[in-house]
Amino acid sequence: LDNDKVRVIELTVAPEGSTGLHSHGDHIVYFLTAGEAKQTTDGKTTITPRKPGEILWSGPVTHETVNGGKAETRTLIIELKSPAR
Repeated sequence: LDNDKVRVIELTVAPEGSTGLHSHGDHIVYFLTAGEAKQTTDGKTTITPRKPGEILWSGPVTHETVNGGKAETRTLIIELKSPAR
């Protein structure tokens, strides 16, 4: 889905695969599968285990995420095209 208000992306990342450096505005992430996210933002890397059904909110960010687990991961990313109020 991609319209003037929202963009929804289904992201699949292989084990040790990377999203590459990219940016999002305000967005929601819904984890469809379990995994270990190695996320690098502003040169700082954090490693976070994720559970299926977990949801998180993030404001604008530029980052790279690597799948640190042994299985493929799938997530839905819902990007809002207008800033949150």
